Amino acid sequence: MTTRLERVGLLRHGQSTGNLAREAAEAAGHEVIDIAERDADVPLSELGVRQARAAGGWLATDPPELVVASPYLRSLDTARLALAVAKERGVEVPGGLRVDERLRDRELGVLDLLTSHGVAERWPDELRRKQRLGKFYYRPPGGESWADVVLRVRSLLAELSTETPGLRVLFVAHEMTVFALRYVLESVPEQELLATAVRTDVPNGSVTAWERGHDGGFRMTVAQDVGHLVGVPLG
Repeated sequence: MTTRLERVGLLRHGQSTGNLAREAAEAAGHEVIDIAERDADVPLSELGVRQARAAGGWLATDPPELVVASPYLRSLDTARLALAVAKERGVEVPGGLRVDERLRDRELGVLDLLTSHGVAERWPDELRRKQRLGKFYYRPPGGESWADVVLRVRSLLAELSTETPGLRVLFVAHEMTVFALRYVLESVPEQELLATAVRTDVPNGSVTAWERGHDGGFRMTVAQDVGHLVGVPLG
């Protein structure tokens, strides 16, 4: 990918109340996840707030020149809290915080709020269609495929590449964004990307980063790092 970006980082949002609700519903075998808010308004949990503040300590040690966040509340609040902590430590990001809807989480359409069990029970035909098309290109009715998310991310990267040469940017977004970035920045093939996703855990509050090499391509230099979260109390 031809770009003037020097480094791209991704901070996954802190734990949200939606993460907790999904885990509880899946564990109990429920069909529906008990979340009152629309996806864009799901807030951070108490642990998520602590994770975001801990990320601010990391941010202060290696600040980017620009932070771009998903408009979804859990990501936006993670960015705001992290930047506030960095500022408390005397570090400010020159470009500040920018919000961009292209970093929003993948939209699930009719499958929204359903567990894996719920999808199998309520939309068996869609499950079969997903198995036939594959996860990368399958688009649920009213929702998005992985390819749709990749197009959004690719557009944002192309736009940022026209800005300051050597720009170091940090995205604050979602688990899906990590895999979209791997596809675009590293040119990971579809099947390899999906296989990698199965075995890759992207913890809340973790950091992943890519740097441009001498050949102009990007390589991953930090993989889902949670070192800055060590010591963050769970309760």
